[in-house]
Amino acid sequence: MAQKILFGYILVMSIVAFCVCGADKFAAQRQKRRVPEKVLFLLSALGGSVGMYLGMFTFRHKTKHWYFVVGIPAIILVQAALILYFIR
Repeated sequence: MAQKILFGYILVMSIVAFCVCGADKFAAQRQKRRVPEKVLFLLSALGGSVGMYLGMFTFRHKTKHWYFVVGIPAIILVQAALILYFIR
């Protein structure tokens, strides 16, 4: 039961992060108000890292910023390790 809740939470956060990444790219193209980078990292840290990573490459957004290219996969690795630890 707890595993289903955890995976559901991660799925929802990933969808949110993916959508926010796309919205930020859309805003960037139109020179509108942007989503702060710390919010993008916060969404990733709160469980949306996979969605953020997919969004980065789907929308070609933040892929030239080394701290996103390195930071988001690092967050994914830490989250995967934590999930494995708590599942076992």
